[in-house]
Amino acid sequence: MLRKKKITFVINYFYPDLAATSQLMTELTGRLQHDFDITVIAAQPRYAGENHSSKKLFEEDYLESIKVVRIKLPEVNKNSKVSRIKYISSYFLLANIALLKEKGTDVIFTISQPPVLGGLIGTIGKLLKRSRHIYSIHDFNPEQAEAVAYTNNQAVFKIAKAVDKLNCSYADQVLLVGEDMAETLRGRFVDKKVPSHTVISNWTDEHAIVPLEKDEPAIREFLEMHGLENKFVVMYSGNLGLYYDLENLIQVAKQFTKQPDIVFLFIGEGAVKQQIQEYTVQNNLENVKFLPYQPKEFLKYSLNAADVHLVVNQKGIKGVSVPSKIYGVMAAGKPVLGVLEQGSEVQRLIFESGAGVVIEPQNYQGVVHAINYLQSLDPVELKTMGHKGRAYLEENLTRDTSINKYRDVLQAIAGTPQREPSYQAERYKEAVNKK
Repeated sequence: MLRKKKITFVINYFYPDLAATSQLMTELTGRLQHDFDITVIAAQPRYAGENHSSKKLFEEDYLESIKVVRIKLPEVNKNSKVSRIKYISSYFLLANIALLKEKGTDVIFTISQPPVLGGLIGTIGKLLKRSRHIYSIHDFNPEQAEAVAYTNNQAVFKIAKAVDKLNCSYADQVLLVGEDMAETLRGRFVDKKVPSHTVISNWTDEHAIVPLEKDEPAIREFLEMHGLENKFVVMYSGNLGLYYDLENLIQVAKQFTKQPDIVFLFIGEGAVKQQIQEYTVQNNLENVKFLPYQPKEFLKYSLNAADVHLVVNQKGIKGVSVPSKIYGVMAAGKPVLGVLEQGSEVQRLIFESGAGVVIEPQNYQGVVHAINYLQSLDPVELKTMGHKGRAYLEENLTRDTSINKYRDVLQAIAGTPQREPSYQAERYKEAVNKK
């Protein structure tokens, strides 16, 4: 009997972390564990304030048949550059050590977190272990940091881009989450050989998140608990981070203070949460509410509590990052107010599906007009708009579609014979729901 090919995923965030990347990679590895021998190297979960008191630098655990190596890292203050650098440096060093200790790895799978260094872990591992490397880019850096002027040191950007180009060139396959990101990759290698690459969309579990009416008991209770009954809820659910211009978009809420039926609800954590909370307090914005991340099993209710979902990116992020929250919104069948650049991946999805409207980043008055327009629509028309997104997702963006593409790439790079598609009948029984 042939041994399974061993894939070592070095992915920073993993179950039970609440980060979007964690949830995607947990589902991916879970669905692939029957095809490959899988090890995951990840940090102890702290994305949303989880607390782990382990004193060991490395701990081994199992999630079903997946071996998980946990790395103990210093706590990180996302508002402090020094704290971020300390955290990232520690992760880079310890992840490399953990990877080098793994024996018999056929393929190293890394993601673009932490920026540039995530790919460099795979580059180093491939060189020292003679393994193959798949580099999955969810965010292009330093382009992302440059778009929000994270630092003005151009030398840093130049060096970082050179290193990440090396990561791409040396990888056996580069994976991208949007067609606009493929354009960025090709743009990095003008007049040079473009690395072999594949576009695979992110996803949500469209069986777990489905359209629900607001009178569903759990949704009704959620609305009542947070004072949202009979309100037009404009929701942002996800990472309240640096790359979404939320610190400026929050000012839009000020123009709706005389329309008490419109409420802005932000669900999540991130680097700018405190800043936008302070703005609402300073300006007495009673029409803005904040909640922490909701448990994964409750997302089908919290997402359906909205009338409209904000899906946004900062100007300059086109081709650099794709906000994966769009898939959950489309699965819930909710209309989208996109604040996105023309030609970006999510703008294309909204345009092709008819699931909402799109305003250019930094056009804040346009956002105000769009909210008023969506709120003025007949409820049936608004519902129809959202359901167009659900129909488009079912046709083009299912979880099986994306995971099967990952399986094909991994089998090709690992040199594994293609299996018959009987695996489609196998449902991954997530240990997440057992624990």
